[in-house]
Amino acid sequence: MAELVVTHDVDAPAQQVWDALVDWDAHHRWMLATRARGGHGVGSSIEAFTGLGPLGFLDTMTIVVWEPPHRAVVRHTGTVVRGSGAFEVRELGPGRSRVVWSEWVELPFGVLGRVGWPLARVAVRAALAFSLRRLGRYVERQR
Repeated sequence: MAELVVTHDVDAPAQQVWDALVDWDAHHRWMLATRARGGHGVGSSIEAFTGLGPLGFLDTMTIVVWEPPHRAVVRHTGTVVRGSGAFEVRELGPGRSRVVWSEWVELPFGVLGRVGWPLARVAVRAALAFSLRRLGRYVERQR
């Protein structure tokens, strides 16, 4: 199981950050190379396609915890990504929040996946950090 946690502080209240974070249809505005759609609430499904054009993979998820505006936990159910993820928004003070994105995933491709994870981890962390910075700018522009 691989773990990855990335955080980013945003100059906006938790509710505003949460609303942008779980607006699946607008995910592509800030999440690198990803389009998503889905529902809200425990038991709802989310589908996120990450890639360029037809090259990429579909990440299917089921929401297992739904605590707006602070926390959602998903179970990844796809063929490439399996495990769990959590999206959290923590209030830091008036008009300021921290997004915490956590992933606990089974590495695909067996031994090759485990051997390649240290390198892949750097790239995945960088892409997620980049996306969370874009989320912050996206939310802050809406204020």
